[in-house]
Amino acid sequence: MTENEAEAKVEETTTDDAGLDNIKVLENIEVKLTVEVGSTELKIRDLLRLNEGSVVELERLAGDPLDILANGVKIAKGEVVMVGERFGIRFTEVTNPENRVQKL
Repeated sequence: MTENEAEAKVEETTTDDAGLDNIKVLENIEVKLTVEVGSTELKIRDLLRLNEGSVVELERLAGDPLDILANGVKIAKGEVVMVGERFGIRFTEVTNPENRVQKL
């Protein structure tokens, strides 16, 4: 191994270690995970007329995967499951990890 190759190897290892250290720092940051069932637009007069028992039609079709957001950024799609007596979400499609962190 030449001196230049050895220097390149050290630089590559240092860069990789720095990247891992950066990810480790980010791993302990809390984010808010939200599942979006769907959305719609209403006029304020229609919003004011809503009461118990009102039904609002959403843009998403029944059975479509739900959007999973971290701090408001879409990171995956999933479906609702039951975990004991609570709702849970099963991830069915996940964006690339680098893209997820970059968008957060």
